Amino acid sequence: MAGQTSPRQARSEAGEPEVRINPVALGGVVFAACVMGISGTFNAIAGLATVLNDNFQQAQSDYPFDFNVNARGWIQMISGVIVLAAALNLFSGRTWARVVGIVVVGLSAVENFFFTPYYPAWSALIIFLDILVIWSLVMYGHREAHKAYGAPL
Repeated sequence: MAGQTSPRQARSEAGEPEVRINPVALGGVVFAACVMGISGTFNAIAGLATVLNDNFQQAQSDYPFDFNVNARGWIQMISGVIVLAAALNLFSGRTWARVVGIVVVGLSAVENFFFTPYYPAWSALIIFLDILVIWSLVMYGHREAHKAYGAPL
């Protein structure tokens, strides 16, 4: 009887089960980081162009969310830098990086909704990509990052 183990003891002695990496989740986070990096860079450049040249984006008449052109440029540039920084931190495998990525990309989608009258096709594309990035970040977990990249547990 001393040599017998219950199924519960056998599971606890064997450790946690092997983590399986879902290729869609892993590919999704690489996609998310790339899209966030590109979109953050483009937004930072567009924001900088707007700050340097007030005629880069024209004010819209009869638009209730029409901001000062200079303020709009600063918002776009700062949010672009934050999105780029969040993209660079995604491969650390830390939960805070995913949470920051989800929040920042969600705010990017809202920001692009407000800028739709200025660049409708660009804003619609970025909102669509932001939704895909959020989905990818939700599907990607800490254990997958540890298994794939050796990120600390």
